[in-house]
This record gives sequence, C-alpha cells and structure tokens, in this order.
Amino acid sequence: MSGQPGPRWDDVAQLPSFFDRLEDEGGISVMALLDEWAARGELDLEPPGIVYHDRGIRAPGYDATFVHEPTGSRGRPAFSVEVDTIGPRNVWEKFDNTLSWDAYLVRMGELAALAWLSDEEYQVEEADQFSTKQEAVAAGRFSFGVFLFDETGWNQRVERLRRTDAPAYLLQEDGEPMFPETQGEFYKFVNSTVTEFRTSGGNAPSYLGVLELEVTID
Repeated sequence: MSGQPGPRWDDVAQLPSFFDRLEDEGGISVMALLDEWAARGELDLEPPGIVYHDRGIRAPGYDATFVHEPTGSRGRPAFSVEVDTIGPRNVWEKFDNTLSWDAYLVRMGELAALAWLSDEEYQVEEADQFSTKQEAVAAGRFSFGVFLFDETGWNQRVERLRRTDAPAYLLQEDGEPMFPETQGEFYKFVNSTVTEFRTSGGNAPSYLGVLELEVTID
C-alpha cells in the first residue's frame, strides 16, 4: 500500500514500454530519462535530484537507476532500483519481476513522480475502490515511486537529512516528514533491524513484490 493516501495527481500518463526497455537495455537512469524526454520536447522538468519513495520511507538522492536482473533474487527474475544517495547512505530495493508491473509518470503543479504498481497490489488493495490501476495511481495509491521536486523542495529535504545520521526520513500519517537522528532511531520507528528489514523487504507482504530492501548509513 502507499502507506498514507498520497496527493491527487492532475496528470497521469502510463509508460507502456518502460519495463520492456529496461529488459532490453539492462538499466535506466531516471535523470537520463528526463533529459531524453526534454530533448524530444515531451517533458520540461529539471529537478536537481530525486526522492525515492517506498511506502512511508523517503530517501533523497542525485539519481535513481532501474537495473534488470535476469538471474534475480531468491531464484526469481528481478529488477532493482539503486539510489545515488546523499552522503554515505545505501538505499536499494529488489522487486519480483514475475509480477505484472506498470510504470506511470504523474504530475501535480511543479511536483512529478515516476511510479510503479503491480496488478497484484492493485487487486488486493485498490480494486474495490478504483476501477483501474490508473485511477488508483491518480489518487496517490502507489507504494513505490521516484519523486521529482523543484530545487527548493529537494534542497530542503537534503539539508534536513544531512543534519542527521539516519539513512532516510519517514512520512508520518498526517503527511508531515519526520527525520530520525540516527540509524538506530530509524529502525526503532520501523520496528525492525537492518538484517530483518533487508531480507523481509521492509516487512512487505508478498503481493507487493519486494524481495530485498536496503536502507542504511555507513
């Protein structure tokens, strides 16, 4: 699930060839993809970086790269998202590529995000309320995304995180960010340990398709 209801997005565009392209090319950088779209006149976004989103966890970075992993994880084909993080932080996530995934570009004013949602998550959590996956995404009901803030919004989040020794920050139920001071405090809030969190995909149910999730600081 998305953790908290997200914003209502004004513009939702499905990216039907995203995962086919990932398999063909082996990797897709989000920032390079934005440059490609801008060069073709399809999108005019120049964010200074990204903020990775997994449920209520947010991790700012300079870029995020999708990587096709044919040999997979736990014996399953997979894809991963690797964040070029701020400082000595480590954030990456592996997803089960046997699920049926769709990617979307969503926009609301100056804010945009690249989101991905599986058929399995939609059927379990959203199908009773939304008639299509795209409607669910428009309502902010996606668990995973790469948020693209303007320079001011990105810098604010980066500077607040830099003042801590936490690997990431958290989004509270009221939508306000909460910045733990240390990695220990972060894992106290998520009620887990580093090893348990990594191997359980952040305590994710199987239909979310998370195989591993690393959120640490050196």
